[in-house]
Amino acid sequence: MKLLLDACVWGGAKKFLESRGHDVVWAGEWLEDPGDREILKRAHAERRILVTLDKDFGEIAIFEGVHLHTLRSPRSLLAPP
Repeated sequence: MKLLLDACVWGGAKKFLESRGHDVVWAGEWLEDPGDREILKRAHAERRILVTLDKDFGEIAIFEGVHLHTLRSPRSLLAPP
């Protein structure tokens, strides 16, 4: 599965998901935060599922007409143990 983890997601989740065979990009490794719209565009362009704790992505996708698969997860599932 191709995933893009938002910067607000714990970085250790990337290593965990990769160990399970997933293709993972973590926005927390980028040199600067490009903002929600750019993260959304990149996930869409790369056909990745966006994993985030942020509820704003759904609103942006609706208002801008972007069809995207997004998983918004409770902090307990994406935070360090």
